[in-house]
Amino acid sequence: MPAYPGPQPTPGPEQPNWNIPSISEDTAREAFMLFASSKCCYSSAPAKDGVITNMAAFNTYRYRLETFTESRSTEWSHEPYSGQTVDAYAQPPPGPWDIPANSPSLFVEGKQCIKVPYTSSVKNCHNCVGMGRKPCNDCAGAGNVSIFQRMKRFSSASIKNCNKCNGQGSKMCEICHGKQQLLVFINLTVKWTNNTDDYVVEQSSGLHMENLRKVSGKELFKDSQPMVYPVMGFPDHTVVQASQRLVSEHQGKYFQKSRILRQRQTIELIPVTKVTYTWKGESHIYFVYGNEFKVSADNYPATCCCSVM
Repeated sequence: MPAYPGPQPTPGPEQPNWNIPSISEDTAREAFMLFASSKCCYSSAPAKDGVITNMAAFNTYRYRLETFTESRSTEWSHEPYSGQTVDAYAQPPPGPWDIPANSPSLFVEGKQCIKVPYTSSVKNCHNCVGMGRKPCNDCAGAGNVSIFQRMKRFSSASIKNCNKCNGQGSKMCEICHGKQQLLVFINLTVKWTNNTDDYVVEQSSGLHMENLRKVSGKELFKDSQPMVYPVMGFPDHTVVQASQRLVSEHQGKYFQKSRILRQRQTIELIPVTKVTYTWKGESHIYFVYGNEFKVSADNYPATCCCSVM
């Protein structure tokens, strides 16, 4: 059985008409010039004077599924006892899911620790056996140490107070902080996690896929529900298949061990344009991609070596 009774999928919104825009030649050139000017070793001449001969769009899609979950776990904990309320056995403690918690905004991760009511009791500190102090390891409880100094044939020994315990031979217990007793209770940890998976459609432009992880795209579709249905009617069938697979995986995986608060799925168009240009009689290529118009030009034709002194 699931850890928490979750919502059921609701019908998604009406599917839009998918629009695939392309960038202009002016945009491609401006992006290339900004790219060249950002490199200390690159001459701006190819970007400024190169002649664009071809622009090919290799636009791709990124499907993203987010499942925002809440999970709860309990464990025994303790703290120094300083007169806090002791309520163990006053009445049965509430279950983990019966305790109110201050959840963050949707799809924002967070964590909260809550002391479970009616579980607190007082016990002697296990670390110092209720003494509040422990023998100093540096002086073995003597309170002082011998310091030997040897200079040629002369030797002398002096006795000094131990610096670690100030000559007392013992130190305050680091567990109970000298209180001798501990308040023992059950601690509830509530975690809110945004579980995200992406699928990017392969594109054959020659641009490395890892470049696309660093950019955003134009949002074509967004659907947020307690539980979503897979995308339908998208022109690229691999996106539809990825949506079906990830929705099924998320609902099966997270429904069993946590509470699903909300799901959100988006499709972004990531523009990728392969630009061919000539400079000094030779042909070269570069790529412009993402909403940020990032540029990739592995074989820029005018570079020099420079060093920073």
